[in-house]
Amino acid sequence: MNVKIEPSWHQALASEWESPYFSDLARFVHEQYRTHTIYPPARKIFAAFDACPFNDVKVVILGQDPYHGPGQANGLCFSVEKEVAIPRSLVNIFKEIHDDTGAPIPADGDLTRWARQGVLLLNATLTVRAHEAGSHQGKGWEQLTDAAIRELSRQRSGLVFILWGAYAGRKRELIDQSRHLVLSSAHPSPLSASRGFFGNHHFTRTNDYLIKQGKTPIEW
Repeated sequence: MNVKIEPSWHQALASEWESPYFSDLARFVHEQYRTHTIYPPARKIFAAFDACPFNDVKVVILGQDPYHGPGQANGLCFSVEKEVAIPRSLVNIFKEIHDDTGAPIPADGDLTRWARQGVLLLNATLTVRAHEAGSHQGKGWEQLTDAAIRELSRQRSGLVFILWGAYAGRKRELIDQSRHLVLSSAHPSPLSASRGFFGNHHFTRTNDYLIKQGKTPIEW
């Protein structure tokens, strides 16, 4: 199948494109875009991969599925377009970054600047129906994104995988922890941030690890 995705990712996930599940998923997604309002825009489905080639990845942050409100989702987990109000989970992420590193809180929620530094901002599910959270879960996206995590774990070394909340935490089993650093905590959602997200120091811990690996730290 001819999938429009960044070339190094196309190669890394080559075995997925011809799998029966992916053919079923592609048909489902095409029909959903034809008949419903779906986020993100179709051209941004693979934006996380396009912005962060396979060999450039230094950090992986895992989300669940895209924002389902108008104009929010831009294909990067937790990220929104510049003109969109910053969601509360991302507000809490920025607060922890400020408290952890001293970095100023940004004026917008577009995390493309992280992706360009090697942060793969990967949702487990890459599409969602408007105003229906989780509506495209269990359709095949998780198989593809799990494969991406496994290939990074297998082919690369010295990466940081950041898992916030129980859903992301279950992806730990896909990662070789003898080769990579896995950081987990509560989710930054307002419902749980005070139960272990605030004060997790994931941003300084990530950069300390990257420096030890001889890699450039992330400007959060």
